[in-house]
Amino acid sequence: MIGEYAAQAPKGMKVRLLFEDEGRFGRISDRRRCWAPLPLRLIVGHQVIRQYMCAVVAHCPFDGRIAGLILSWSDTVTISIFLAHTARQFADGFCIIITDGAGWHRANELRIPDHIRLLFLPPHSPEQNPVEHVWEHLREYHFRNAAFPAPDSVEAALMSGIRSLIGNPELVKSFALFNWIKTPLLT
Repeated sequence: MIGEYAAQAPKGMKVRLLFEDEGRFGRISDRRRCWAPLPLRLIVGHQVIRQYMCAVVAHCPFDGRIAGLILSWSDTVTISIFLAHTARQFADGFCIIITDGAGWHRANELRIPDHIRLLFLPPHSPEQNPVEHVWEHLREYHFRNAAFPAPDSVEAALMSGIRSLIGNPELVKSFALFNWIKTPLLT
């Protein structure tokens, strides 16, 4: 299937494989274990406030490059905006984006740029999408044991986390380049 899409690339244009996913981040804090020397006992704040925002990320596991946006929600319109953003970020290549089968990825109204093709993961298989490790990294290093006073602070932490990943493509490659992705067709 990837080979069929790659054949659609204009002659001389590099074919780039990307993985995309959306993640929700909000003010429901995620308590995690933390270490302190004896006799100290750490106090970790906790809150359950149902305010969320959505981060959308597409990355190339071969070079670690990332395109990301922070949005209020996910729907066909916002994913169309994200695809246009991704098309600008990866204008140097023909992009095959592997994503899940969410309704907004399959909607007739979805605007897909000319040099992008969507390929869907099998149903109920989020473990095959390396973007899940991006969310895991953000939650571990930018949201761990944090209680956010306002939605703006969630957005600031999310922006800081995504920027740190954009600035560190080797880190992204280290947790995103799965063995099954390293096929002769794609490298």
